[in-house]
Amino acid sequence: MATAHQLDELDRRIIAILQADGRRPYSQMAEALNLPASSVRFRVQRLEESGILQIVGIADPLTIGFDHFVMIGIKVRAGEAQNVCRALSELPETSYVILTAGRFDVMAEVICRDTAHFTEVVTTRVQQVDGVLSTESFFILEMHKLAYGWGAGEVEPAPASEA
Repeated sequence: MATAHQLDELDRRIIAILQADGRRPYSQMAEALNLPASSVRFRVQRLEESGILQIVGIADPLTIGFDHFVMIGIKVRAGEAQNVCRALSELPETSYVILTAGRFDVMAEVICRDTAHFTEVVTTRVQQVDGVLSTESFFILEMHKLAYGWGAGEVEPAPASEA
Protein backbone atom coordinates (compact mmCIF):
# COMPACT_ATOMS: atom_id res chain seq x y z
CA MET A 1 0.00 0.00 0.00
CA ALA A 2 1.25 3.48 -0.82
CA THR A 3 2.09 5.95 1.90
CA ALA A 4 0.80 9.49 2.35
CA HIS A 5 4.00 11.11 1.11
CA GLN A 6 3.45 9.51 -2.30
CA LEU A 7 0.36 11.65 -2.88
CA ASP A 8 0.80 14.91 -4.72
CA GLU A 9 -1.49 17.92 -4.39
CA LEU A 10 -3.60 16.85 -7.38
CA ASP A 11 -4.19 13.40 -5.84
CA ARG A 12 -5.27 15.08 -2.60
CA ARG A 13 -7.69 17.36 -4.45
CA ILE A 14 -9.21 14.40 -6.32
CA ILE A 15 -9.65 12.50 -3.05
CA ALA A 16 -11.26 15.55 -1.42
CA ILE A 17 -13.73 15.89 -4.30
CA LEU A 18 -14.67 12.21 -4.07
CA GLN A 19 -15.00 12.38 -0.28
CA ALA A 20 -17.54 15.17 -0.76
CA ASP A 21 -19.36 13.35 -3.58
CA GLY A 22 -18.23 9.85 -4.56
CA ARG A 23 -20.49 9.89 -7.63
CA ARG A 24 -19.19 13.14 -9.10
CA PRO A 25 -18.53 12.60 -12.82
CA TYR A 26 -14.97 12.70 -14.12
CA SER A 27 -15.99 15.51 -16.47
CA GLN A 28 -17.05 17.75 -13.56
CA MET A 29 -13.93 16.90 -11.58
CA ALA A 30 -11.79 17.62 -14.63
CA GLU A 31 -13.42 21.02 -15.06
CA ALA A 32 -12.85 21.89 -11.38
CA LEU A 33 -9.21 20.76 -11.62
CA ASN A 34 -8.57 22.25 -15.07
CA LEU A 35 -7.50 18.86 -16.45
CA PRO A 36 -8.71 16.50 -19.16
CA ALA A 37 -11.26 13.95 -17.93
CA SER A 38 -8.93 11.14 -19.06
CA SER A 39 -6.24 12.38 -16.65
CA VAL A 40 -8.70 12.43 -13.76
CA ARG A 41 -9.95 8.93 -14.66
CA PHE A 42 -6.35 7.63 -14.81
CA ARG A 43 -5.47 9.14 -11.44
CA VAL A 44 -8.62 7.79 -9.75
CA GLN A 45 -7.89 4.31 -11.13
CA ARG A 46 -4.27 4.53 -9.93
CA LEU A 47 -5.41 5.60 -6.45
CA GLU A 48 -7.89 2.71 -6.31
CA GLU A 49 -5.39 0.11 -7.58
CA SER A 50 -2.78 1.24 -5.05
CA GLY A 51 -5.24 0.83 -2.16
CA ILE A 52 -5.20 4.53 -1.26
CA LEU A 53 -8.78 5.16 -2.39
CA GLN A 54 -11.90 3.06 -2.17
CA ILE A 55 -15.21 4.34 -3.49
CA VAL A 56 -18.17 2.72 -1.74
CA GLY A 57 -21.81 3.34 -1.01
CA ILE A 58 -22.44 3.71 2.70
CA ALA A 59 -25.88 2.83 4.03
CA ASP A 60 -27.17 4.38 7.24
CA PRO A 61 -27.49 1.29 9.49
CA LEU A 62 -30.35 2.88 11.45
CA THR A 63 -32.53 3.07 8.34
CA ILE A 64 -32.03 -0.60 7.42
CA GLY A 65 -32.77 -2.19 10.78
CA PHE A 66 -29.46 -2.10 12.64
CA ASP A 67 -29.73 0.06 15.73
CA HIS A 68 -27.19 -1.37 18.18
CA PHE A 69 -23.76 0.19 17.75
CA VAL A 70 -21.29 -1.22 20.27
CA MET A 71 -17.59 -0.73 20.89
CA ILE A 72 -15.96 -3.80 22.40
CA GLY A 73 -12.68 -3.53 24.28
CA ILE A 74 -10.81 -6.82 24.13
CA LYS A 75 -7.90 -8.09 26.19
CA VAL A 76 -5.94 -10.85 24.50
CA ARG A 77 -3.34 -13.45 25.39
CA ALA A 78 0.24 -12.21 24.87
CA GLY A 79 1.34 -12.52 21.26
CA GLU A 80 -2.17 -13.15 19.93
CA ALA A 81 -3.38 -9.62 19.08
CA GLN A 82 -2.74 -9.87 15.32
CA ASN A 83 -4.52 -13.23 15.12
CA VAL A 84 -7.48 -11.90 17.10
CA CYS A 85 -7.69 -8.85 14.81
CA ARG A 86 -7.71 -11.09 11.74
CA ALA A 87 -10.44 -13.32 13.17
CA LEU A 88 -12.63 -10.39 14.23
CA SER A 89 -12.21 -8.76 10.82
CA GLU A 90 -13.91 -11.80 9.30
CA LEU A 91 -17.15 -11.17 11.22
CA PRO A 92 -19.79 -9.42 9.10
CA GLU A 93 -20.93 -7.38 12.13
CA THR A 94 -17.56 -5.67 12.67
CA SER A 95 -17.36 -2.26 11.03
CA TYR A 96 -13.78 -1.81 12.14
CA VAL A 97 -11.19 -3.62 14.19
CA ILE A 98 -8.14 -1.86 15.62
CA LEU A 99 -5.00 -2.87 17.49
CA THR A 100 -4.53 -0.47 20.40
CA ALA A 101 -2.18 0.49 23.19
CA GLY A 102 -3.63 1.00 26.63
CA ARG A 103 -6.27 -0.76 28.68
CA PHE A 104 -7.37 -2.97 25.77
CA ASP A 105 -5.27 -4.74 23.18
CA VAL A 106 -7.97 -4.65 20.51
CA MET A 107 -11.09 -2.56 19.96
CA ALA A 108 -13.88 -3.57 17.63
CA GLU A 109 -17.06 -1.81 16.63
CA VAL A 110 -20.00 -4.08 15.90
CA ILE A 111 -23.34 -3.12 14.41
CA CYS A 112 -26.23 -5.40 15.33
CA ARG A 113 -29.99 -5.52 14.75
CA ASP A 114 -30.95 -5.77 18.41
CA THR A 115 -29.84 -6.96 21.85
CA ALA A 116 -30.32 -10.64 21.01
CA HIS A 117 -28.15 -10.28 17.89
CA PHE A 118 -25.47 -8.46 19.90
CA THR A 119 -25.56 -11.11 22.64
CA GLU A 120 -25.07 -13.85 20.06
CA VAL A 121 -22.18 -12.00 18.39
CA VAL A 122 -20.28 -11.25 21.58
CA THR A 123 -20.83 -14.55 23.42
CA THR A 124 -20.67 -17.13 20.65
CA ARG A 125 -18.25 -15.45 18.27
CA VAL A 126 -16.10 -12.66 19.75
CA GLN A 127 -15.46 -14.32 23.10
CA GLN A 128 -14.81 -17.66 21.40
CA VAL A 129 -11.94 -16.34 19.25
CA ASP A 130 -8.72 -18.11 20.24
CA GLY A 131 -6.61 -15.68 22.26
CA VAL A 132 -9.45 -13.53 23.63
CA LEU A 133 -9.17 -13.29 27.43
CA SER A 134 -11.95 -10.80 28.21
CA THR A 135 -14.28 -8.25 26.65
CA GLU A 136 -15.94 -5.06 27.82
CA SER A 137 -18.80 -3.59 25.82
CA PHE A 138 -19.66 0.07 25.37
CA PHE A 139 -23.09 0.71 23.84
CA ILE A 140 -23.13 3.83 21.69
CA LEU A 141 -26.14 5.83 22.82
CA GLU A 142 -25.81 8.78 20.42
CA MET A 143 -23.48 9.45 17.55
CA HIS A 144 -22.55 13.11 17.34
CA LYS A 145 -20.08 12.89 14.47
CA LEU A 146 -19.32 10.29 11.86
CA ALA A 147 -16.97 11.62 9.21
CA TYR A 148 -15.31 10.15 6.16
CA GLY A 149 -13.84 13.31 4.62
CA TRP A 150 -10.51 13.57 6.39
CA GLY A 151 -6.94 13.83 5.31
CA ALA A 152 -7.23 15.32 1.86
CA GLY A 153 -8.48 18.85 2.39
CA GLU A 154 -11.72 20.56 1.63
CA VAL A 155 -13.49 21.05 -1.65
CA GLU A 156 -16.46 23.05 -2.79
CA PRO A 157 -19.45 20.87 -3.67
CA ALA A 158 -20.62 20.83 -7.28
CA PRO A 159 -23.28 23.47 -7.99
CA ALA A 160 -26.80 22.04 -7.93
CA SER A 161 -27.24 22.73 -11.65
CA GLU A 162 -24.30 20.42 -12.47
CA ALA A 163 -25.37 17.49 -10.28
